[in-house]
Amino acid sequence: MNRRAVVFSLSFVAALALVLLLAPAALAAGNDVGRNLGSLLRRYAGEIYVGVVAVVGLVFLLNRRLSDLAVFFVVAVLVGWLVFSPGQVADTARAIGKQVLP
Repeated sequence: MNRRAVVFSLSFVAALALVLLLAPAALAAGNDVGRNLGSLLRRYAGEIYVGVVAVVGLVFLLNRRLSDLAVFFVVAVLVGWLVFSPGQVADTARAIGKQVLP
């Protein structure tokens, strides 16, 4: 065997040993692509929602429809809370249920 083949073989064996030694640690960490993508999309949706609410609120403000603006903001906050915080909504519903139905 020539020197190049020996160096290549030793390099390949060393890389394979390194991969096999580090594989359990890498696999134990898991793959959180779904969770990361979900949180990214949730953040973008929240930013878009706030932007739309701000633009529509600005239209109400410029037209001096202040009572409609107040109602719109209350509804926008309620819808945002229901959509973006389902865990808090569930906890609140349980607490109300315990108060109403003992």
